[in-house]
Amino acid sequence: MWKNIDYDKCVSFINCHSQPAGGDVESAIRPAVTISRLTGAGGQTVADRLVEYLQTHVPAHCSWTIFDTNLMAKVLEDHHLSQEIAKHEPEDHKPLIQDQMEEFLGLHPSTWNVVQQTAETIWQLASMGYVILMSRGAAVVTASLKNVYHVRLVGSVERRTERVQEVYRLGPRAAAEFVKQHDKGRARYLKEHYHKDIEDPTLYDLVVNTDRNSYDDVARMVGDAVIHRFNLARPHFNTR
Repeated sequence: MWKNIDYDKCVSFINCHSQPAGGDVESAIRPAVTISRLTGAGGQTVADRLVEYLQTHVPAHCSWTIFDTNLMAKVLEDHHLSQEIAKHEPEDHKPLIQDQMEEFLGLHPSTWNVVQQTAETIWQLASMGYVILMSRGAAVVTASLKNVYHVRLVGSVERRTERVQEVYRLGPRAAAEFVKQHDKGRARYLKEHYHKDIEDPTLYDLVVNTDRNSYDDVARMVGDAVIHRFNLARPHFNTR
């Protein structure tokens, strides 16, 4: 079963970064990871285990933290938006005329504004470092940042559908439709707002098939790649 990402941990992370770091850790690069995934490819489980791995192998004055479903709450906080906006997920497709009419009526900001504000928050979090950012175009938004490692998780539709059945306790047909719609929504989000193909492998540093690799192996694979890429095994990074 996937864990719920704790919003209190995210608040603790933000508060931690408001305090100055001490020692050599402060001057070291502050890495971040983006995880893009097909629905049911185990993204949240891999992220959970990656946090544990990095927390052990890459000491930091702030805990490694995942931002996923909690990201919208952080956007609302950053931009002083109404909690009602959280009901309008940016990955949901809505006709332009309907979106503009609802904005005109004051029901919520335009989807474009929410996307822009979400991108600003993603950029800020990635710049802070020690974060794992999932979905909402994070790989594209942070593409120019030198401290970010980008991962894409894939798998067969059959295995991914089985996982969705297990996690959400859905029947085969409902699970298959769930996978189909969520995959389409994520691809559409990237195409409509960033003009990118979510399946383009050049957007990512590493693409991993979770059918063929266990979640623990994927977490270690990504963690070791991050450590190697940013030379985080340097002696000065040891906080003892």
